[in-house]
Amino acid sequence: MARAPASPWPRIPDRLMVTIRSLLFWALVYSYCGLCACLELLKLLWSLGTRPGKTFQWLIRENPPGCLNDPSLGTHCYVRIKDSGLRFHYVAAGERGKPLMLLLHGFPEFWYSWRHQMREFKSEFRVVALDLRGYGETDAPAHRENYKLDYLITDIKDILESLEYILRHPSQMIKSAYYYYFQMPWLPELTFTINDFKNLKNLFTSPSTGIGRKGCRLTTEDIEAYLYVFSQPGALTGPINHYRNLFSCLPLQHHEVTMPTLLLWGEKDPFMEVEMAEITRIYVKNQFRLTILSEASHWLQQDQPDIVNKLIWTFLKEESRKRE
Repeated sequence: MARAPASPWPRIPDRLMVTIRSLLFWALVYSYCGLCACLELLKLLWSLGTRPGKTFQWLIRENPPGCLNDPSLGTHCYVRIKDSGLRFHYVAAGERGKPLMLLLHGFPEFWYSWRHQMREFKSEFRVVALDLRGYGETDAPAHRENYKLDYLITDIKDILESLEYILRHPSQMIKSAYYYYFQMPWLPELTFTINDFKNLKNLFTSPSTGIGRKGCRLTTEDIEAYLYVFSQPGALTGPINHYRNLFSCLPLQHHEVTMPTLLLWGEKDPFMEVEMAEITRIYVKNQFRLTILSEASHWLQQDQPDIVNKLIWTFLKEESRKRE
């Protein structure tokens, strides 16, 4: 039997191949990080040239706006987690003993982003909107290593117990540029604060990324609520540290979701490709319902609260009937 001709190229050992792939991956990460940083520095230089007197002026808000103490949203509470020693802030509405609805925000948000849902669901649920580690009034550990994804998962588990309840697409890579930019030390915090937090305001109000293209708009008091929270000294570092630790968690372990799942997605989301919503389906080993809101932004629970609330109600009632 004839033998296959030997390859003219030497075989690369598996361990060396893994090392080469790792080096290429990190070279890509930091190259993209550098590109994003250069773009932000150009914006900073433009601001210095056009508004030199205001670029490095920002105001620390001393007093919270009245909306943050609105009694219709619930009661401000605190819980200290035994293992980590961190104190977490949350706002709870609805009677104790009712089913728990735990609401977790994104960046750059805090518990207040769920205000529409808290008013809507408190009649039937114990609604708890949490400030995640490093956000708002929750403790913010000083070291970057304290913001790894594993800690976030553990936080949620411990908080549930304390309440007595137990990247493959190039276009997505472009939309996720901030993941790479946030790997830089101190610069992201600086660019958010210049011109009195102009970039932070733009995230929620600009035509490209903001709330209200065809839905609700943030009021002046709503915007002041965000500025109050994130203008406090060091308030941006904790949230950004979550992203700074993201690549250190790779490769991520794929955990299966065994609970019925409703995923709501904004078609106009400037940060996440719609195709990513479909990919999520493979990780759910139970009923999975995906609803894409045609005119919703990244901030869809604030953008179209009436539609979001109705979809959540429908899903919860259907699941309740199945258990009867």
